[in-house]
Amino acid sequence: DTFLQKFVLTTKIMSGKSNDNDAIDSALEKLKPVVSKLTIGSIIGYCSGAATKKVGKAIAIVMGVGFMIVQSAVYSGYVAVDWKKVQKDAVSKVDTDGDGKLTVDDVKNYWKKIKTILTTGVPDASGFSVGFLYGLRVN
Repeated sequence: DTFLQKFVLTTKIMSGKSNDNDAIDSALEKLKPVVSKLTIGSIIGYCSGAATKKVGKAIAIVMGVGFMIVQSAVYSGYVAVDWKKVQKDAVSKVDTDGDGKLTVDDVKNYWKKIKTILTTGVPDASGFSVGFLYGLRVN
């Protein structure tokens, strides 16, 4: 017997099922209540969240490498950077409520804008937020 055959047999014995149902059928039966509640909104939310996580990681890498290059040049004396001015300018570009700080309210405002853009015209978009968060977390 191969490892896989032993694993399948052990799984069937442990679950109390020794018939020939395959693992996917069993999993789908257990997930039937959840699967029946999936909406197009939750599915596209999940996909959007997964894509956002991947793109966010790529952007973080590019920005991190860029910062290390600039900071190495600063350290070596080739350039001077006013990091306080950089911070002030960056915050002013993304500060949606004009308080001069990046706060949870700013993030909420961006989320509302993004959600409106991604769900406009989508039938049954009620599960979008849950799907989006799940896509961010799982992938």
